[in-house]
Amino acid sequence: MTDTPTNTVSLSRRGLLKVGLLGGALLGTAGLAASLSGCSSPAAASGFAILRESDLVFLRALIPVLLDGAVTSGNMPAAVDATLLGIDQSLDHVSPELLKLTQQLFDVLAMGATRGPLTGIWRNWDNASAAEIRQFLDRWEHSSLELLRMGHESLVKMVLMSWYARPQSWAHCGYPGPPTV
Repeated sequence: MTDTPTNTVSLSRRGLLKVGLLGGALLGTAGLAASLSGCSSPAAASGFAILRESDLVFLRALIPVLLDGAVTSGNMPAAVDATLLGIDQSLDHVSPELLKLTQQLFDVLAMGATRGPLTGIWRNWDNASAAEIRQFLDRWEHSSLELLRMGHESLVKMVLMSWYARPQSWAHCGYPGPPTV
């Protein structure tokens, strides 16, 4: 039997605490800066219970990239709108603490001072190309920082769960729908 080395990152308790403190400080600072600069509005966008205008700009850029290949280009606008509604409905039913963390993540991604260094996208989301957004997602997915990897996973799961919960997505993946009882 041959021993094969694994490429796992071992994180000590001290290292975990450092990452947690750094992440908390980063999100807290960015959230505070966003709220003080007026970037983060507590009011939901028109037609939404939770999502704010700044969240919509980011998500409208992100969703088509994540749904690429699962939705035809002609159906993409409707898919984006349906996914946004699904995300909004989901966020309207999460715990206040989870909602706060999600909004802090959106604030970090909306504010240019944090968006640029963390994502590599220095201009507004609505001007970012699909290739730039894919590069940002890849950067976060393979980051050495656990916080960025968690952010990537949260964003991807949030979008995909909201899309694939919709009946219009089922045909693409071969799901016939729930059984009738």
